[in-house]
Amino acid sequence: MASFAFDLLARWRGNRALATAAYYNLMAAAVATLPAVATGLFAWHWQLGGTRLKGNLRLHLLLGLLSSGMIWLLYGWRARLQRKPGQHLTSGSLAAQLFAAALITLTGHLGGTLSGVEAPPS
Repeated sequence: MASFAFDLLARWRGNRALATAAYYNLMAAAVATLPAVATGLFAWHWQLGGTRLKGNLRLHLLLGLLSSGMIWLLYGWRARLQRKPGQHLTSGSLAAQLFAAALITLTGHLGGTLSGVEAPPS
């Protein structure tokens, strides 16, 4: 999400340094998805014995995997652009980043609800 913000600022101000910051932030986010997915799968098997997931747990797993895949897709797209001098992000790329940010937000919200952090008021 920070990468998306950097990209928007880079496009608005025409600042190449902000675009570079966005690239490295996206790279770090892609790498960070690997332990996030691994620990999520580990927790599922440890806490629930690998039983079939239902409801919000299954939805959270699906959204988490989609979020991770989307981040890696965006990173691959950006890595290819970084190798070509003078290339800029397209509106399609920014739309894909907006979709990924919404997906990550929904995944995090659902995860917070499942953990009890966002418990409904009593």
